[in-house]
Amino acid sequence: MKAAALKYTFLSSAARLSAIIIALIPFHALLTVWISSGFGHYTAFRLWKELLLLFVGLAVVYLVVTDHKIRSHTLTRRLVWLILAYAGLQLLTGFLSLRAGTVTPKALAYGLLVDLRFLTFFLFTWAIALRTNRLKANWQKLLLWPALVVIVFGLLQIFVLPADFLRHFGYGPHTIQPFETVNSNHDYVRIASTLRGPNPLGAYLIIPITALLVLCLQAAKKWRLALGVVAGFVVLGFSFSRSALLGALISASLVKLLLAKPAQAKRLLMGFAVVVVVVGSLGALVVHKNSRLENVVLHTQTKSAVATTSNDGHLHSLQRGLHDIAHQPLGRGPGSAGPASVYNNGRARIAENYFLQLGQEVGMLGLGLFLLINAGLGYLLWLRRTEPLALILFASLIGLTVVNLLSHAWADDTLAYVWWGLAGIAMVTVTADEKSVA
Repeated sequence: MKAAALKYTFLSSAARLSAIIIALIPFHALLTVWISSGFGHYTAFRLWKELLLLFVGLAVVYLVVTDHKIRSHTLTRRLVWLILAYAGLQLLTGFLSLRAGTVTPKALAYGLLVDLRFLTFFLFTWAIALRTNRLKANWQKLLLWPALVVIVFGLLQIFVLPADFLRHFGYGPHTIQPFETVNSNHDYVRIASTLRGPNPLGAYLIIPITALLVLCLQAAKKWRLALGVVAGFVVLGFSFSRSALLGALISASLVKLLLAKPAQAKRLLMGFAVVVVVVGSLGALVVHKNSRLENVVLHTQTKSAVATTSNDGHLHSLQRGLHDIAHQPLGRGPGSAGPASVYNNGRARIAENYFLQLGQEVGMLGLGLFLLINAGLGYLLWLRRTEPLALILFASLIGLTVVNLLSHAWADDTLAYVWWGLAGIAMVTVTADEKSVA
C-alpha cells in the first residue's frame, strides 16, 4: 500500500472512531448496563470508548510521525506542551504514590484514566481535524442528534414512564440505581435519562442547551431550536442539579451578551444584575416558607426526617478537600481522591469539587497546570468566538467550570468526551491574534 493511501486509511479510520465516541457516549451508561445485564462483565463493557480511543491513538501517532502539518500545528503550541507536562506529572506522582502505598494499583489506573482521557481525546480530535473536514463538518449532528434522544427520553421519564422504568434494562444496586430522589423524598424524583445520574445529566445538557441557543439566535427559522432550548431546560430542571442549572444560566447569559451589540450588551448586563438581585432577595424571603422550594432549591426541608442533608455533605467534603491540600501540597497521587478513590481500600476522598480533587491527587503544581490548560484553551476559543462551535464551547466552559467547583463533573465519561472532543475540533482555525501568542 502506498504511503498516501495508508495515511488516508489511518486518517479516515481515526475520524470515524472519534465520531462514534462522541455520538454514542451520551448513551454509554444505558447501553453498558443493558448489555452487561445479559452477558455480565459490567466493568469491561464500560471500557468500550477507551478501547476505541486506543485505536484512535495508534492512528494519530502514525499521522504525527508522517505528517508535517499536524506536527507544526500541534507540537509547536504551548497548550500542547502544558498538557504533556500535566500528563507527565500525573504519571510521576502516580508511580511515586504506588511505591509509597498511598494508592492501590486499581485506584491508580482508574485515576489516571479519569484525569487524562479527555485531554488525550482533545489532542487526538485536534490532530485529526487538521487533516480532514469530516469532524468539523458534522459537529452539529454529532452533538445535537444524540442530545435530542437524551432530552426526549428525559421528558418521557418526567411525564410518562414510572420512576423505576430503567430497572427493565438492568439498573440496580450492582450497576446504577434506576432513579434518585432529593434527600430520600420520593415526591421529588431526580431523572437521569440515558446518563449515569442526575448530576451528570444536568452538566451534559449545558452543552446542547448552549448550542441550541447559539444556533437559535443566529438562525432564520428559530421556533424548533427555541423549543429545544425550553425542552432542555425542563429536563435539566427535573434532574434537580442546582450546579448544572446555575452553569446553564451562566452559559446562556454569556451567549446572549456576546451575540448582542455593544449598546445592547450593556443594557442586558444591567438587566441581568437587577434580575439576580430581585430574584435572590425574593428567594431568600419565600424559600423557607414553601416546602417545594425548599426541596428544589435547598435540597432540604424544615420538617424532613433526614438528619443530614446533601448540603451538609457538600460542605464537609469541601472542608476536607481544602484541609488535605493545605497539609499535603504535593498531593497523594492519581486515584487518591475523587471517584477513583473508592477503589483505594476504604480510603475514599470525595471533595465534591473537581479542582480540589486534582489538588488532593497531584498537588498545587498539578492543579496549577490544569488551570493553565483551561485558561489557555478558553483564550483560544475566545479568539475563535465568531465561529458557532467555538462560541458554544467558550460559553459552556465558563458554565461547566462553575459546575466543577461543586462536583466532579469532568470525571463523567459523557461530559468529558463530548466537550473536549468538540474542543479539539474547534482548534483547527488559526486566528491572526493567535499567531503572536503561539
